[in-house]
Amino acid sequence: MACCGLPLALGALELDDEAELVDLDDPAVLRRERLRPSSVATRHRDVTQPQARTLHQRHADAAGLRWWSTYEALWTNVTLFDRAAPRLRVASVHALTIADPAVQEAAQFFALPLAR
Repeated sequence: MACCGLPLALGALELDDEAELVDLDDPAVLRRERLRPSSVATRHRDVTQPQARTLHQRHADAAGLRWWSTYEALWTNVTLFDRAAPRLRVASVHALTIADPAVQEAAQFFALPLAR
């Protein structure tokens, strides 16, 4: 697979177990931060970026944010701040093709046709 003439790859990163994440899937955290679930799980960056900026400033030791996916609530999203870089390790990287199981599964989930 390629985008703009460049090959695509899927990388797995591992975050140090000791790294703190602000858990926006925890009602107590939402309450403490005065956030509503509907404003956390939105694709509107003009809403989420100011939230992330504020949380970044309030939680100086946090490596990032954790919350549920807007596509499937059982999926976990993690956004890492740049300060998390020293706590990250590349676990694996592999090139993607249309035949890749991850690509097939994502296309099926989102009902996207795959060009051959």
